[in-house]
Amino acid sequence: MRYHIRYPRERVSAFLKKKDISFSARLYGVDAFGAMAQGLFASILIGTIFETLGEQFGLQVLMDIGACAKAASGPTMAVAIGYALKCPPLVLFSLVAVGEAANILSGTGGALAVSCMTVAASECGKAISKETKIDIIMTPCVTISVGILLSMAFAQPVGNLASFVGNMVMWATELWPFLMGVALSAAVGLTMTLPVSGAALCAALGLSGLAGGAALAGCCAQMVGFAAMSMRENGWGGFFAQGLGTSMLQMGNVSKNPRIWIPPILTSMVAGPLATCVFKIQMNGPSIAAGMGTSGLVGPIGIYSGWLQDIELGLRGEITSLDYWSIILIYLMLPAVLTPLFAAPLRKIGWIKEGDLDLHL
Repeated sequence: MRYHIRYPRERVSAFLKKKDISFSARLYGVDAFGAMAQGLFASILIGTIFETLGEQFGLQVLMDIGACAKAASGPTMAVAIGYALKCPPLVLFSLVAVGEAANILSGTGGALAVSCMTVAASECGKAISKETKIDIIMTPCVTISVGILLSMAFAQPVGNLASFVGNMVMWATELWPFLMGVALSAAVGLTMTLPVSGAALCAALGLSGLAGGAALAGCCAQMVGFAAMSMRENGWGGFFAQGLGTSMLQMGNVSKNPRIWIPPILTSMVAGPLATCVFKIQMNGPSIAAGMGTSGLVGPIGIYSGWLQDIELGLRGEITSLDYWSIILIYLMLPAVLTPLFAAPLRKIGWIKEGDLDLHL
């Protein structure tokens, strides 16, 4: 009688499949990272909007709501990541403590540290979940202890690394505003249409100042640019879906005809250096806003909240009409005008054909 003996690798693979644990670069680098940005949006960004409204209208209750929302950023990011990784309930709830610890211990590079520590704690928690008769004790114990111990050991170095890279990008933008304006605007702008999170990238690196302004220019060029360029195919519904929603809607069309990407990319390469060299627009609001573009007008609101913060700190004078016009011109009007102009000759030579931009809304 012969017995089938399963190799250790097969047993491990079967266990991981049963626990829905998949060591995937896309899962961790795209899905979890993107979920982290949603957590930041639901805490720091919304909190900043409430605080800004409270300051403008003199309502302390709105400022208090904003402060509380911002204070919960670590746990909110962790729960969002855990949800993306399909964590069981006990694991998901335990990530609140992990997110808070990673955010506090990481220093200024909190977003990336929270993401890394939460992914590790989530997978360990999923592995132990419902494997013992005292699951209600073991699962939180393993998830929280792994997450916090890893945060104690690695959150600070990860945070320092993120801050270092972000500071280098911002330093380079100050030193070479034209070249970095072109490169940064184009690169971050691409993430607005690709199935990755530019908001998470900007938040992880803590992009602010001229670098943040250039990154926002690229995101707006993609969103408003695609919206304006595809008006004939998608009408006003498509315009608002892309301009106030996301240019990622065009990713399917880009995969079919990559040439439709040329006009918004060219627009971003014009808007970026105009933002850094001519208008010197700085994003001193939440870093995540630099990667949000015109989605819900979050990017321009981030610029405005940064102005208010700088005024409060005595770093700038009052907001002028030129300031407002710089936002309207660079982030709204320029993409709406330039992108269709860049697209016109491509349509004429047949690189962009009728229906190439149709979203079938």
